[in-house]
Amino acid sequence: MKRNYRGYLYFYIHFVVEVVCFFYLSRITSNSMFVWMIPFIYDGLAFVPQSLIGYISDKYPKINMGIIGTLMLLTSYILFSFTKINDLVTLIILCLGNAFLHIEGAEITLKSAQGRLSPSAIFVSGGSFGVVIGRLLATTGILPWVLIILILSMLPFVLLARRDWNKNASTKDFNYVKEDLSKPLVIFIAVLVVIIRGYMGYGIPTSWNKTVIELIIFYFTMGIGKALGGILSDYFGIQKVAVLSTLLAIPFLCFGDNIMIISLIGVMLFSMTMSITLAILVSVLKRTPGLAFGLTTIGLFLGTAPIFFIKVSMEINIAIIILFSCLCSLALKYVLKEDTS
Repeated sequence: MKRNYRGYLYFYIHFVVEVVCFFYLSRITSNSMFVWMIPFIYDGLAFVPQSLIGYISDKYPKINMGIIGTLMLLTSYILFSFTKINDLVTLIILCLGNAFLHIEGAEITLKSAQGRLSPSAIFVSGGSFGVVIGRLLATTGILPWVLIILILSMLPFVLLARRDWNKNASTKDFNYVKEDLSKPLVIFIAVLVVIIRGYMGYGIPTSWNKTVIELIIFYFTMGIGKALGGILSDYFGIQKVAVLSTLLAIPFLCFGDNIMIISLIGVMLFSMTMSITLAILVSVLKRTPGLAFGLTTIGLFLGTAPIFFIKVSMEINIAIIILFSCLCSLALKYVLKEDTS
């Protein structure tokens, strides 16, 4: 099997994971008086443990985290659908299954990438497509066995991604960071950019987003942007794509509130840095790519957490977008090496 196929395999796996998780979240929040708290708890339980799970995966690469995660996802959904067990129990199992599958996807796509960003970018992009499909399926009368079959369909993809897998594969070809910078500083800057991106992801002005079709287009555009960030970086250079996509997104994000096409261009450009921040972290944490990926998910949690408790006006939100985007652009240019071609 060609190595770059693994990015596409985990695109599908990530897609299914998010379909199941957001189907579950949509169903559980519709019957809860603590609607706003459940997504916050989900983010904490699914995102934060990934650094520890990633570290364990780095130390013990023979452990198939994908199989474990699939079985946990299946167990959670069966308990949720066919028993009266407490929702918190099924939520914890669901979140851990999500985390295990994310880490396996990161390990597989990064270690088989030979320094390229596109495999992990394609893997990560699958989640955006799954989020919206899961939310939409939750509004239907779909039978439980359909989701069970969907979860089981991941197993051959997980096993296929491990076929002919080199347990000693590494990320030694990720060398995108300037050599004279200290490792702690690079990690701090990369996680800070992720935090900012996580916050801004919820703060993008999108008053136009009112219909189901518009919601689908929004999430699909976000997914395309995540994939393009890695693909274009491989072709044109990571620093160019990082700096230009961040700066070019500003006017489209700020002035696209009521105009869908303008807003979508901003969303796509804004989403491109996803794989770039991961590449930065892996460049300084070559021996622990799972941990590096886990740091990005912690950053996302820290970035999204304030949204659940703090609301700001449109004017302040636009000012934050401009300020944070400029800050991210400067930070990325400072950390990343000059493109060689």
